[in-house]
Amino acid sequence: MKIKVTVQLKPAILDPQGKAVEQGLQSLGFKAHHVRIGRAIEFEVEASTTEQARDEAQKMCEALLVNPIMEKAVIEVLP
Repeated sequence: MKIKVTVQLKPAILDPQGKAVEQGLQSLGFKAHHVRIGRAIEFEVEASTTEQARDEAQKMCEALLVNPIMEKAVIEVLP
């Protein structure tokens, strides 16, 4: 099953990349506010059910993919 994990900094953590992109967009005339930068990780896991795939992805996030002190993750099981 295909998994997509979206990782972003928690709201309380400063995001200097997001701020730079926000300022760049505004200097180009766009009205962008509260820009946050994150990353998307896609991979496939062997699982019989959606629940099993999600659990496996959660374990991967806890073990390596996400720093729980600074980041939050959203796990999606894709069709």
